[in-house]
Amino acid sequence: MTFDLRVLAPEQWDTLYDRLERAFGGPADAPENRAQWRKVTEYDRTLAVWDGAEMIGTAGAFSFRMTVPGGALLPMPGVTMVSVAATHRRRGVLTSLMRRQLDDFRERGEALAALTASEPAIYGRFGYGMATRQLHGVIDTTRTTFARPAGVENVRFRFVSPAGGLDACEAVYARLVPRRAGMLARQPGWERRATLDPPGERDGAGPLLCVLAEVDGEVRGYTRYATTAEWGMSGADETVRLRDVEALDPVTYAALWGFLGSIDLTSRIRFLSRPCDDPLQHLASDIRRCNLGYRDGLHLRLVDVGAALAQRTYTTPVDVVFAVEDAFCPWNSGNWRLTGDAKGAVCERTGDSAELALDVRELGTAYLGGFTLSGLAGAGLVRELRPGALAEASAAFRGGSEPWLPHGF
Repeated sequence: MTFDLRVLAPEQWDTLYDRLERAFGGPADAPENRAQWRKVTEYDRTLAVWDGAEMIGTAGAFSFRMTVPGGALLPMPGVTMVSVAATHRRRGVLTSLMRRQLDDFRERGEALAALTASEPAIYGRFGYGMATRQLHGVIDTTRTTFARPAGVENVRFRFVSPAGGLDACEAVYARLVPRRAGMLARQPGWERRATLDPPGERDGAGPLLCVLAEVDGEVRGYTRYATTAEWGMSGADETVRLRDVEALDPVTYAALWGFLGSIDLTSRIRFLSRPCDDPLQHLASDIRRCNLGYRDGLHLRLVDVGAALAQRTYTTPVDVVFAVEDAFCPWNSGNWRLTGDAKGAVCERTGDSAELALDVRELGTAYLGGFTLSGLAGAGLVRELRPGALAEASAAFRGGSEPWLPHGF
C-alpha cells in the first residue's frame, strides 16, 4: 500500500499528540506537559504518515547541541515522538520515517543523530547504537552516610521555588555541559521542563522542591526533589525522590548529598538517572546499601562517519583504517582512515587496507567513550584485521569520564 509522508502542519499537532498517547498507552498526559511539548516542537522537523485521512505514523526531531569527547558542542538532532499505529505495523511505515529523517539530517550537515528508545531492539537496524547508560539506585539513608570533605561546612543551603531558582540552576548546568560527553546544551524553552510538576503525576509525593547550595553568596550547586508522606507503626518512613543534583565542585557536591541524606522523616533516596561514574559511589559509606543498577540512555547514530570522527578528540594518538558497513546509509560504507590525538583529528576515505571492521552501529556505541571497541570485539561485533589495531583504537576512543544524557526528549 502507498502512504503519504509529509511535514506536520501546526494545526495537526493535537492529532499527532493524540496518536502518540494512543501508541504509548496509559492515561492522558497532564495539560502542563502537553503544552510544554507543543512549545518546543519544531514543525519543520516533525513528520507524519497518512493513510488517506488517518495519521498512522509520526516522528520528529529537536535541534540539540551535544558535548563530544574533547569538549566540542556538535549539532545533534534528537529523534522523538516516534510511533506507528497498531493497525499499520509491518508495512514499512517506520522505515520510511527513518529514511526521510536521516536523509534530512545529512542534507542539513548534521554528522550525528540520537534518540532514547522505548524499545532498544528496534533502532539497531537503522544504525543507532547504545552510547550512554544511566545509573539508578535506592539509598538506605538509615544505614548509609556520606563523606564530608574539608570545606563542606562553608556550603549554605537555601530553599527557593523551582521557578524562582531556575536561572541560578541553569547557570550551573550550563557550566557543566562542556565537562562531560553526552550532555546537551539547553535550547530555548527546554529549561522549563526541569520544573514541570503536575499534581496528578506526583504519585503520592509532595510538590517539587528546589534547594540552592551557596559558598560565600555564590550559587555552586542545586538539587530538585520531592518527598513522599509514608508512615507506619514505627513512625515516618518517607522517600526522597531525587530529580536533579548538580554542583560545580566536589565539595559542594558532597555537601548536597549530605543534605539529601539528612532530611527529617526520610529513610531513603531514590534516583533514576546519574552518570555511571558518579562520585556518589565514593561518597556513600556503604555501597551495598545504595542498590545500584543501570539501563541504557542515549542511542547514537553517525550520519556522516568522516565528519563525526573528525569532530571529536582522542585520548591517545590513533592512526587506524576502519572498514565500515552501513546498509541503511550506504554513503558511509567503505574504508576510512582516522588519525588524531588529544588536539584534533582527521578522518578521510582511503584505499588502504582495513585494520578494523565494524558496523556503523558499533561506531555509534563507541563514539562518546562510554563503551570500548575491545568490549565490542569481545562480543564479535568488531573484527581486528591488523594485530594491535584494536588496542590502539580502543584506548584512543575511551573518554576521561563516562558519557551521560542529562534528560530525555
